[in-house]
Amino acid sequence: MHEVAVMSSVIQAALAELEKHDVSAVKEMVLVVGDLTSLGEEQLTFAYDIMIKNTSLEGSRLVIEREEVVLLCSSCGYDGPADTLESDYHEHTVPILSCPKCKGSVKVTAGDACRISSLKIVGE
Repeated sequence: MHEVAVMSSVIQAALAELEKHDVSAVKEMVLVVGDLTSLGEEQLTFAYDIMIKNTSLEGSRLVIEREEVVLLCSSCGYDGPADTLESDYHEHTVPILSCPKCKGSVKVTAGDACRISSLKIVGE
């Protein structure tokens, strides 16, 4: 369950940033999770709820926004979403990492990371 390790790093980064500011409470953390990460929303939320206890994040809500995989083709210049394999498990898609148009080599330009998008805070 790599969600616990990822969430631990996310929370540590948020707490380090919050220490730099005069914050009395955090209402919400928005986390952008790329489809290529295979991170599960339920597992991330569960880990978040446990790990924020006795921190300045306690009482805040985690909002997860999914980010689809976006590709840039080095052959034809395609810039857009990856095709995906059909799956019965809706939370984890399987992107095809070749150009949907010409089947050429691609660079992943979005959807391969997990990052804090915003923190809604209450100042003192």
